Amino acid sequence: MSFKSAVLLVIFLQSFAIMTLASDPDPVRDFCIAGAASAINSLQCKNSSTVTVEDFVFSGIKLPGNFSETGLSSKPVNVNVFPGLNTLGMSFVRADFEIGGVNAPHFHPRATEVAFVLEGKIYSGFVDTDNKIFAKVLEKGEVMVFPRGLVHFQMNVGDTTATILGSFNSQNPGLQRIPNAVFGSGIKEELLEKAFGLSSNEIAKLRWKFSPHELS
Repeated sequence: MSFKSAVLLVIFLQSFAIMTLASDPDPVRDFCIAGAASAINSLQCKNSSTVTVEDFVFSGIKLPGNFSETGLSSKPVNVNVFPGLNTLGMSFVRADFEIGGVNAPHFHPRATEVAFVLEGKIYSGFVDTDNKIFAKVLEKGEVMVFPRGLVHFQMNVGDTTATILGSFNSQNPGLQRIPNAVFGSGIKEELLEKAFGLSSNEIAKLRWKFSPHELS
């Protein structure tokens, strides 16, 4: 094999790997309405003879949910609540913000997100792996994309409530909020003190705030 052919082969294999890892696997049938979990911890398909149009409709995001102390109401729509999404490689979320409400820095390990501003004005952005920030105020009708695995955030900077609809290229994108992951996961206190230059009392306060009992 020539050097040129070898280079082309490597480029092809890298491109193939990127495409195959970019999102969920392609479906092998028209649809697979999620039924009971199988013994291998995957979702079985509902018998196609019992599938109806209602399996492809979800009405759970007509209204906002309950708002958190940060002024955010988030209603994820994934295969766990909408079985019709199973094997289709997509999911979405409705996020509502009170005035001044924030969606704390977080990331989705398995999906890229496209966020559409339905109402209001949202300061929105993400940070790349060089710690460069890409952020601006989005207004009604504007869209922003958050690349897979990168930390991103939103804040309502308008004088009315705001709403975002987010779409993901995975049926289960995952969600990890940075404050909860750092201070609510049980990382050794000494490490946190050295990493953030905080006292033991300050670490204790943050651990109490972001520990699991605050998320229930």
